[in-house]
Amino acid sequence: YMTGGVVVVLGETGVNFGAGMTGGFAFVLDERNAFVDCYNHELIDIHRIATENMEPQRNYLLELIEDYVVETGSAWGQTILDDFRYYASRFWLIKPKAADLKSLVGALREAA
Repeated sequence: YMTGGVVVVLGETGVNFGAGMTGGFAFVLDERNAFVDCYNHELIDIHRIATENMEPQRNYLLELIEDYVVETGSAWGQTILDDFRYYASRFWLIKPKAADLKSLVGALREAA
C-alpha cells in the first residue's frame, strides 16, 4: 500500500500497479509502452511528464534521479540522466484519482 511519499520506478512493473495507492505519487519509466495495460484504472490516473505543463514534475523527477545516481553510482540512472530529454518522454506520473496533480510536488517538498 502507498499512502504518501514518492516512488521512482526505473524498470518494469507488474500488473495492477497502484492498487492500494491512496496517497503520494510515482514516476514509472515505460520503455516498452506497455504500462497502460499494467495499472489499476479504477484507483489511479496516469499522466505523461513530457508536456509543457508538467515541467515542475519533470524537474522534480530529474532531481530525484540525480540524487539516486550520486548516492548509488547507478550506471542505469546515469544513462537516463545523460539523455534525460528522451527518457522524460517515456515516464508516466501516477497519482491517486483523488489527488490534485498541480499540488503533488509542492506538498511533498513542504513535508521534507
